[in-house]
Amino acid sequence: MHTVPISFDKLPAMDVTALLDGLNPEQRDAVAAPLTHQLVLAGAGSGKTRVLVHRIAWLMQIEHLSPGSILAVTFTNKASKEMRHRIEELTGISPKHLWIGTFHSLAHRLLRTHWQQANLPENFQVIDSDDQLRIIKRIVRAMNIDETDFQPKQAQWYINQQKDEGLRAKHIQPFNDARAQTMVTIYGAYEEACQRGGMVDFAELLLRAHELWLNQPTVLAQYQNRFRFILVDEFQDTNSIQYAWLRVLAGKVIPMMAVGDDDQSIYGWRGAKIENILQFTQDFEGAQNVKLEQNYRSTSNILNAANAVIDNNPSRLGKKLWTDGEPGEPIHLYEAFNEQDEARFICEQIEQWKIANSTKKYENIAILYRSNAQSRVLEEAFIRSALPYRIYGGQRFFDRLEIKNAMAYLRLMLNRHDDAALERVINVPARAIGEKTVQQLRDLARDNGSSLWQAVTNTIEHKTLTARAITSLTGFAKLIEDMETTCADIELFEQVDHVIQTSGLIGHHQKEKGEKAQTRLENLDELVTAARSFNMDEAIEKQLQNDVPDDALIQSPLAAFLDQSALDSGDTQADEFEDAVQMMTLHSAKGLEFPLVFLAGVEEGLFPHKMSADDPVRLEEERRLCYVGITRAMERLVITYAESRRLHGQENFNSPSRFIREIPTEYIQEVRLKATIKKPVSNYFGTSAAKEATGMNIGQRVWHAKFGEGVVLDMEGQGAQSRLQVSFDFDGTKWLVAAYANLKPMDE
Repeated sequence: MHTVPISFDKLPAMDVTALLDGLNPEQRDAVAAPLTHQLVLAGAGSGKTRVLVHRIAWLMQIEHLSPGSILAVTFTNKASKEMRHRIEELTGISPKHLWIGTFHSLAHRLLRTHWQQANLPENFQVIDSDDQLRIIKRIVRAMNIDETDFQPKQAQWYINQQKDEGLRAKHIQPFNDARAQTMVTIYGAYEEACQRGGMVDFAELLLRAHELWLNQPTVLAQYQNRFRFILVDEFQDTNSIQYAWLRVLAGKVIPMMAVGDDDQSIYGWRGAKIENILQFTQDFEGAQNVKLEQNYRSTSNILNAANAVIDNNPSRLGKKLWTDGEPGEPIHLYEAFNEQDEARFICEQIEQWKIANSTKKYENIAILYRSNAQSRVLEEAFIRSALPYRIYGGQRFFDRLEIKNAMAYLRLMLNRHDDAALERVINVPARAIGEKTVQQLRDLARDNGSSLWQAVTNTIEHKTLTARAITSLTGFAKLIEDMETTCADIELFEQVDHVIQTSGLIGHHQKEKGEKAQTRLENLDELVTAARSFNMDEAIEKQLQNDVPDDALIQSPLAAFLDQSALDSGDTQADEFEDAVQMMTLHSAKGLEFPLVFLAGVEEGLFPHKMSADDPVRLEEERRLCYVGITRAMERLVITYAESRRLHGQENFNSPSRFIREIPTEYIQEVRLKATIKKPVSNYFGTSAAKEATGMNIGQRVWHAKFGEGVVLDMEGQGAQSRLQVSFDFDGTKWLVAAYANLKPMDE
């Protein structure tokens, strides 16, 4: 592939000061490592994003890798955007040629480019979870399966689970299990329906991309020749198919840097495999291990408590967080009478903290809990106390009902064979096309092996249904055809506006009355605004920069807009209109930090959850979840538990959680009615290896062709990667790669 040449003259090749200054020894080792496999165990608050960004800059400026030869995988779109921004800030080089994105976005990019080799239509559509469920429901009904016995949601979970494990229906052997056989049959029918309609769900993106590597060796070789280095963030959260995808791509030719924390692996329930990070050094021969243990977030008391808890997990690689900051306050522990008393106490503590810290905002405070059911009592207490609060997260824009309806019309206008889109809007608004008519269309489509749209047109042509049904179907088909005709020569935002206006969605949602109706109408207006701000020129330019072949370019603004909206992971929270305390589950808190954190409901049966207490594997994940919660706190951590708690309509009497008992008492205080980073002269490598490699001594005066005279302050690393920190008389302190610096010892 053709790669646009990049200028690497931002920094002199020997001067790596800007890349290494401000990093601790372990961080520098990770950044300046040779081009080999590397496992970076990055503890909470240890600066892993900084390491990733500086590593990419090092690869470009010191190893002279072109941006187009670097693949960086993140788990959220937000992380991808942040990484691109920070790389450009650090290097002055545009990151547009870098392959940075989520697993799903990168897989989607590959499939758009190689749709033929992947056995997909050119205009395949990415469908979301709701549309996937809609298709499964149709299949279950078509097969005359009792939905009470085989719930479509259960079948959906099964299908996605199999795909995450890299399994097609044809690969599964149910043997004599009748229930398993039915699930496999549903899975197979679902595969056929998606293939026929040109639809790809999120799990399919990764599975299809993995199969592309396996089935098309020329395509695999193309990308193995292109990429010189792979970086993966949040490696502990990878599932089976993601790990397999990486292993096939890397093969034995591309070095990989895996960054993660086994102690923060908390998503096993959604397919994440902690085994991937635990086995990395076995699967990638010669991998270097680096531990980032210095924490820049929390006080030492908080870190000591977190270390003490996680030490009780036997299955871990081993890591101990530390800080050179202050011990800080002890962890506050409060025993409440019940959940109301607990909520009251939290409110009082927040009020007192706010009075004592008037310059700080409510958003600096987080309340973390294990179960969503805990939030109700807290919310009631906050309302009574007139304290502002917000439930963190919420439904993303493109997941809202009214938006899904509008997008379905747009998708159907673009691709008539999108069965999921058709089913969603064929009777929204109501147009006298009932479930019986839709079922007849499903049967016809199944019998003829066609899409639902083809079934509609065949029914109209041959008049195989009642006159009323034919009239309604004719009206619907004409509506879609007229939409396409009208939208052929108008701007994208005008297309969206026209579809919203002519579809009848405005009147449909107005019938809901009140605030809900108003909100839905405002959201539809916002969809038009989103379309107006969409820049197609940038979309095409991005494709061209990514070496997408001309025949694979998305030329339609509508198609590009639909793709973007489908791939939007919704990992950012809603706009905040006022300063408010953040309430969230412990799972939602990962990656966040707050000066003041409350861990509420830390009781046996609640946290750890009663479903996990007797399962060693699940109990370890619960403990990792506790570790994540503790390490969200920067300055003050308050842990609360209740003698009795009403949850799910039942009164529960629980003992304090074992996680509380695992914290040494010297770090706890029961409640009743900028640090300067200094590096030691002898770092964890020691100076002996670096001294042997460089021939220099700490304190020795040296001469450099550009910077003149200076004195060696420090040295680290081994072999060709040895680095020297030199204080020059006129150019300040700089880090230099010894192999390239060409320093000359000066006679004393």
